[in-house]
Amino acid sequence: MRKWEEWRRWLSSDIGIDLGTANTLVYVRGRGIVINEPSVVAINQKTGQIVAVGAEAKRMVGRTPAHIVATRPLVEGVISNFEVTEEMMAYFIRRVIGRQMFSFFRPRMVIGIPSGITDVERRAVKDAARSAGAGDVYLIEEPMAAAIGVRLEVQEPVGNMIIDIGGGTADIAVISLGGIVVAKNLRVAGDRLNHDIIRYARDEFKLLLGERTAEDLKIAIGSVLPQDQPLEATMRGRDLVTGLPREVLVGDADIRAAIKPSINLFVKSVKEIIEKTPPELISDIMHRGIVMVGGGSLLRGLDHLLGRETKIAVRVADDPLTAVVRGAGAILEDIEKLHEVLVDIEDDDPLRAL
Repeated sequence: MRKWEEWRRWLSSDIGIDLGTANTLVYVRGRGIVINEPSVVAINQKTGQIVAVGAEAKRMVGRTPAHIVATRPLVEGVISNFEVTEEMMAYFIRRVIGRQMFSFFRPRMVIGIPSGITDVERRAVKDAARSAGAGDVYLIEEPMAAAIGVRLEVQEPVGNMIIDIGGGTADIAVISLGGIVVAKNLRVAGDRLNHDIIRYARDEFKLLLGERTAEDLKIAIGSVLPQDQPLEATMRGRDLVTGLPREVLVGDADIRAAIKPSINLFVKSVKEIIEKTPPELISDIMHRGIVMVGGGSLLRGLDHLLGRETKIAVRVADDPLTAVVRGAGAILEDIEKLHEVLVDIEDDDPLRAL
């Protein structure tokens, strides 16, 4: 039996997935990160067929005829459309391991999930992965995966604080001895900031923006603290009064004003987690600092703002966008050693097979 397991591992391509609201990243054991694409699927509503997945589908957003809809199958970190999520995962699996191998050996899969989601939502992720062609499916909470991905000592009796800001959710967690001691999952993340910018443009400039335009503005000039050199960009949209196209020159101060309420809520939540953390772990965190990962961590000045508000050093990890999937990959490489950090849910838990 052990010999067969060794052969299966050698022949199959075990996969780690960061199944994000905005982007899906795929890690293959022995090969590293092989896919980093938007979590978007384009569907022909007349036939029910999937037209495009990933980057190709995202290019279609807002540019398709009425019968083709580009949609995100995950909302705020959880599956909102099971069938489309299944199809998207199957597409990515086939891309990385090929159809013939896919039909013969079902890969083991480690999938990152937001902290604090329900057992029903966790089970939906496992079921979608199995329907997409996975064999054994393991789940890991994203802040734990991110901590492993940035090489924090998660299994040691020391406190580590990590903040993962994605597209749909932000996870704030304190980790020690292979477990999450205290955590909070927020719906304040990249998508929320995009909507803040859309609302600001509508209220201040009577301009209707698309979500993609708002995201581009956030990336180009978004900040939470005044910059040494003021930043400017052109905001293009539809005038809500005339109905005609119009453009407005905006600065980083406009984007700060737009996202300020959400940023304040985020900072307040970080403080709440610190207040709930045991004193011994707080001492460790003050010594080791807070680590930020995810796309939202790249927002200009956010690390400095958090450091100022918490009185704790804050740093953005190297390559913050891939931290979660790198953590999933590290688990695949040594699953026996790291199995205690995985999420255990009641139904047919694959950990029993170890």
